[in-house]
Amino acid sequence: MGIPERSKRTYSDKAVRKGWLIYDWANSVYFLVITTAIFPIFYNTITATTDVNGNPSDMVTFLGREFINTQLYSYVIGSSFLIVIIASPLLSGMADYLGRKLMFLKIFCYLGATGCIGLFWFDPAHLEWSMTALFMANIGAWGSLGFYNAFLPEIAPREDHDLLSAKGYSWGFTGSVILLLLCLALIMGVGSHLTRWAFIAVGIWWVGWAQITFRRLPVKVKERPVGNLLWQGFHELRGVARELQGKTRIVRYLICFFVMSMAIQTIMLMASSFGIKEVHLPDEQLIIAIILVQLIAIPGAFLFSWLSRRIGNIPVLIWATALWGGTCVFAYCLVNGSTMFFVAAGMIGFMMGGTQSLNRSTYTKMLPDTEDTASYFSFFEVLEKLGVVIGMFSWGYIEGFTGSMRNSMLAIIGFFVVALVLLLSIPKEQGHPQSTALS
Repeated sequence: MGIPERSKRTYSDKAVRKGWLIYDWANSVYFLVITTAIFPIFYNTITATTDVNGNPSDMVTFLGREFINTQLYSYVIGSSFLIVIIASPLLSGMADYLGRKLMFLKIFCYLGATGCIGLFWFDPAHLEWSMTALFMANIGAWGSLGFYNAFLPEIAPREDHDLLSAKGYSWGFTGSVILLLLCLALIMGVGSHLTRWAFIAVGIWWVGWAQITFRRLPVKVKERPVGNLLWQGFHELRGVARELQGKTRIVRYLICFFVMSMAIQTIMLMASSFGIKEVHLPDEQLIIAIILVQLIAIPGAFLFSWLSRRIGNIPVLIWATALWGGTCVFAYCLVNGSTMFFVAAGMIGFMMGGTQSLNRSTYTKMLPDTEDTASYFSFFEVLEKLGVVIGMFSWGYIEGFTGSMRNSMLAIIGFFVVALVLLLSIPKEQGHPQSTALS
């Protein structure tokens, strides 16, 4: 704040925006191949065993304790988000103070890609070490997004945020489907013993395409300040907290986003396991459903962007949250076979990209004029990650307690009900420059 800075890059606005979009293309393969498609199938298959009587078992031993395999998966993913929650605010404050958003984006990108490559050596006999790779990959993927999102208000005016955010998700969905199809062609054409190579492919794809982003995003290098950088990171965050005081609209939106994250991200992380264990979907049908979700998400993202320009962001989010809750009720009550699973997958795909892109752009529109975007987005990211931690641990605890993932869906339904009530409580802000676009 108040420190001289200098820009080191002079790309055109179009080139910079394309560079920003390419990171969605680069890292979305993690969310599709690792957390949604190939790795969940691989993990559930490789950790399944038979007991002494020849009966199938999904119990695993981790740190001397027994867990249901998917319960352990939800706990490990949830724990990785705790690390992101601790690191994100501190690093974001330092990034703004030093002008180093791009540096931290690179660090998390390389950490996540290394974790993906480490999954090649996944061994259920050594779960403690094997789950560490997944732990690292998830920290890298989600940790990088906070710094990536923080570039959006820096590279485009507010009126372009909805469309650019939607484009980012559509590029991500497209790129991830391309790599998924290439991996499936290799696995199905040569043999399932090559499944592990898909994890290496994700790491290479992620790092390789990200180089374009790293070259094109703007760099504002500030003079190195005198004093303790660690304390300065907290100082930046404290300044953001002070600026948010009295801004009822953005504060209520952030609370609502927190609750929505408990539900939406948990569904996206656990939907494949639900299809495997509760619906007993064959691998090939699950993959088809996942590809369907990605393809439907692209027009869904642009439709949400189009609707937001006509009726406002908050009304669109209200309708989307109601549809999410209805989809979860449908899944709990009626999804018992492949047909109903495909229907639910289509509904999730339609809302997935649109809801996520609109959440991101809605927040950027509410931000005050500031250069400290990383610090502001650290609040956004911390709330999202804390919501995911609560959602994942709730899912895992309910499954472990009741023995059924279907019962975990009841908690998700409750989260959506709360989020809907909170969205309806957000007041209209007359006279605000963004009030028309948001209300």
